[in-house]
Amino acid sequence: SRGGGPWLLGLMVRLLLWGSPGAWASYLRRSSSCMPIPHRMALCYDIGYSEMRIPNLLEHETMTEVIQQSSSWLPLLARECHPDARIFLCSLFAPICLDRLIYPCRSLCEAVKRSCAPVMACYGYPWPEILNCNKFPADHELCIAAVSMDENASSRRMPRASCKDCELEEASTAREILESLCANDFAVKIRILRKNTTTTISDFDLDPSRVEVLKHGPLLRTEIPSRLQQWLDIDATCAHNIMRGTHAGVFVVSGEVQSDKVVVNKAYAWQKRNRNLHQAVRRWKHHRCPEQAG
Repeated sequence: SRGGGPWLLGLMVRLLLWGSPGAWASYLRRSSSCMPIPHRMALCYDIGYSEMRIPNLLEHETMTEVIQQSSSWLPLLARECHPDARIFLCSLFAPICLDRLIYPCRSLCEAVKRSCAPVMACYGYPWPEILNCNKFPADHELCIAAVSMDENASSRRMPRASCKDCELEEASTAREILESLCANDFAVKIRILRKNTTTTISDFDLDPSRVEVLKHGPLLRTEIPSRLQQWLDIDATCAHNIMRGTHAGVFVVSGEVQSDKVVVNKAYAWQKRNRNLHQAVRRWKHHRCPEQAG
């Protein structure tokens, strides 16, 4: 399974150790049935268990409703806002079929909300009241806990919202590329490597030996590699979109400096067929931007 095994094993261990009197006294609030998680439920299919309870913990009565409502969360998962987002959502949309309802822990909800709510806000969606973290049990109770490492230890790699989608650009004309370089704070030719990783968040490295600064703007040349590595660490979706499934690639990226971080606005693949890009980079050394010419 893609990410269910470790947390499911942990949950089962906790169930076996749960031996206090009356621990099983709280049964299902209403009649429910176990059903296979269907292939069409992309959010939770292959999550690590095969059956779920209907109605679910969000009071969806039919599988049709579950599939329809859960699919609206797929774009958020694509943003890779938190490694445990899928586990959290599936614990509610497709609760595991045990003798009692198992809710996500409050700390799991709060961790996912911290990272994912800002991404939702980028698109005008507030964190829904139905996912109010105060509704969920504290960690000392029986609940589904976070699977990823301690957030403080892994905060370097936790994506943060940039509110700006990033895609690989087509190298149009050399003139348009030069205008784009002029409009941005910095422009750099870099090589990006995808690390081998088993986590749910893509992990990328900058090759420090392959950094060619075209324009440093307000940045010091010496700090550009570390700032771009920071960008790769916190904006996983942007890097993922640029890489397009490849394990390594050379790119010309440009963007702006925002207080404590850099944001990439444009990215072009450095390939032989991108003649316009090659021409623009050659001409850049002698190019004068409009504000410079004036």
